[in-house]
Amino acid sequence: MTQPSRLDALFCERALLAEGWRSGVLLRFDGRGHVASVETGLPAAPAGVERAAGPVIPGLANLHSHAFQRAMAGLTEKAGPSEDSFWTWREVMYGFVRRIDPESLQAIAALAYGEMLEQGYTSVAEFHYLHHAPDGRPYADPAEMSKRILAAADDAGIGLTHLPVLYAQGGFGGQPPGAGQARFLNDPEGILRIMESCRAVPGDHRIGLALHSLRAVTPEAMDESLAGLAALDGTAPIHIHVAEQTAEVEGCVAWSGRRPVEWLLERGVLTPNWCLVHATHVTASEVAGMAASGAIAGLCPTTEADLGDGLFPARDFLTQGGRFGVGSDSQVIISAAEELRLLEFGQRLSERRRNWLAPGPGASTGASLYRAAAEGGARALGLSAPAPGIAAGQRADLVVLDGDAPRLYGREDDELLDSYVFATSGRAVRDVMVAARVVVRDGRHLKAAAIREGWKRAVTRLRASA
Repeated sequence: MTQPSRLDALFCERALLAEGWRSGVLLRFDGRGHVASVETGLPAAPAGVERAAGPVIPGLANLHSHAFQRAMAGLTEKAGPSEDSFWTWREVMYGFVRRIDPESLQAIAALAYGEMLEQGYTSVAEFHYLHHAPDGRPYADPAEMSKRILAAADDAGIGLTHLPVLYAQGGFGGQPPGAGQARFLNDPEGILRIMESCRAVPGDHRIGLALHSLRAVTPEAMDESLAGLAALDGTAPIHIHVAEQTAEVEGCVAWSGRRPVEWLLERGVLTPNWCLVHATHVTASEVAGMAASGAIAGLCPTTEADLGDGLFPARDFLTQGGRFGVGSDSQVIISAAEELRLLEFGQRLSERRRNWLAPGPGASTGASLYRAAAEGGARALGLSAPAPGIAAGQRADLVVLDGDAPRLYGREDDELLDSYVFATSGRAVRDVMVAARVVVRDGRHLKAAAIREGWKRAVTRLRASA
């Protein structure tokens, strides 16, 4: 599918810039889709320049996605014969993933990415471990499934940081993998080949590395893959699932004598290039170490709630200068506003206090969370010039809110963001631009009809193969 042409400029009656809200803002874009210049205080739009139909804010990066799981959202809500947990959910996922072919993966991912755009995400980090055929054999092109993800992102028009996942073992200490993990398995050399192949594909893509988890990657395989990545691209993002469940923490202690984040900190590998996904079960010293390292906390509140994982100690992390972003993970809900709302609401329920994550007296909670997630998410995806607002040098990834929506009407500046996060269902996004290209108009993705037809065909095939 062809991409819409880039805008040269956009006039905003009101826009959230890195330095705060400003009026009469003229954004000019360069040929790469970045913000070339920002002018403020203009009385009206210059001739020939598009005028934004509402307040303009930076788009959020979705820093953790398993796109294929969009097709199983809602299908794991039947109680099993024993107590349900992440581990029983995982067995259902293993059964589902055996039926996904390359064409279905591309259609499912395109739908998920289109929905992300409609909900205010403008880029996504795809934590991609579905590498092989159902029997575990590589496709003729070992990067076949990764290239389907790249194609889906191009179809939808979302910015993509693709993270091929190293998944090499079944448990801590080199335990053999199970049959349900056959499609995921790889070694450092194989993952680096996939990364190199993806880097050769033209498009709006950045390529990084994901280590599935400490239980799925040996220290030797981690060292080898990190060395290979450094030779390929020393600035690429590195993401890892860590400390999501208590059983994982207990298994790591039994194997190494250290908790997962503690193990990473002692190994000295964490830098601002790293994103620690979930990090739900961490001690005060681990929180302090995470914040000091500059690594991003990748929080996925809707998935963590759906799986019964627990709550990340967000306030302690933020007060120590920690950075975070949010992700839709299992796609049970796709909504940038909902992730931020649940992040705060979870803390409120735990602490029995309101506005628990506001940075100080008088600060707007929703606006503060949005700014922080915009900056942290951009860093986690390796995007240029991350800032808590629109700035020159950034990609022109922009969201136009619907100022006429009943729950936003009459709100101004940070009140607007507070209302967007806490008082809407997320259906307050009017237009979306990715790298200065309009991909959503009046709340609907421009290619929604074609993408949804492909989704229907994929779901029909999946149900027929059940």
